[in-house]
Amino acid sequence: MKTLGNTMIIGIDHGYGNVKTAQTIIKTGISASNSEPIFGGNILIYYGVYYRIGEGHKEFIDDKVADNDFYVLTLTAIAMELRLFGITEADVHIAAGLPLTWVKKQREEFQKYLLQNKQVEFNFNGDDYKINIVGCHIFPQGYTAVFDRISGMFGTNMLVDIGNGTMNIMYINNKKPIEEKCYTEKLGVNQCIVKAKNAVSDSFGAVIEETEIENIIRNKPTTLSPKYIECIKAVCSQYAESLFSALRKYEYNPDLMKLFVVGGGGYIIKNFSEYDGDRVAIISDVCAAAKGYEQIAFNILGKEVAAVC
Repeated sequence: MKTLGNTMIIGIDHGYGNVKTAQTIIKTGISASNSEPIFGGNILIYYGVYYRIGEGHKEFIDDKVADNDFYVLTLTAIAMELRLFGITEADVHIAAGLPLTWVKKQREEFQKYLLQNKQVEFNFNGDDYKINIVGCHIFPQGYTAVFDRISGMFGTNMLVDIGNGTMNIMYINNKKPIEEKCYTEKLGVNQCIVKAKNAVSDSFGAVIEETEIENIIRNKPTTLSPKYIECIKAVCSQYAESLFSALRKYEYNPDLMKLFVVGGGGYIIKNFSEYDGDRVAIISDVCAAAKGYEQIAFNILGKEVAAVC
């Protein structure tokens, strides 16, 4: 979170697997109930409806305003970020993003969606929040995650943002994004997880939790037996190759350009493929995009304030 005068600028990366702010992350799973849940957890109460947040993830849809889920997740993200600073009442400027090829067509609609209420009151995990939504900026997804590296991107560079639902590709040549060379593929991490679940089911007749697959993708501890681990790792290796195959479709050539990888899919490339570390940079900070949204919005708003003064 960045502060400009009385305004709190909060960057929010609305992924299909996780929603991230500069300092927090929560899964996009969301379920609603008209009665108080029996068990605790991340519970947001809005207009009398109890929303349990963070169990599972939201299915991929190519229109983030199709339902109210991402709005409720936005309120959750705001509360989680403000809670770190002990704040429950604030003027908030939202800085968010959309996949590269969706920005032109959906920016205005998504901005309107996030600004649907100027004043909003809700409860999150027992704390009451009173928020004034004073503005919103929408930026190209992925690009903001390397915002602090742009000054060093001479020559030809390819940026790939591998999220849960999509893979976004952008060329950055001599520090400038090339708008006509931006592409979106439905090739996110969730497809790898689905293939791994199916492989385990086909090989062993077992149903495996997605969290176990995510642990293996991120090289975290797991309680699975070795045969299950090897099965999942084999799928991840195949999937990593499919990512590079997709990049080659857009003329990726490691001898001609550097590759910058952002998003959760970077773990698949990092842990299950071979690459030249001098030619491929994997940015492991999953909150990098949200931080970039904040910084760019802060710069824009700061200039506007300076112009008025």
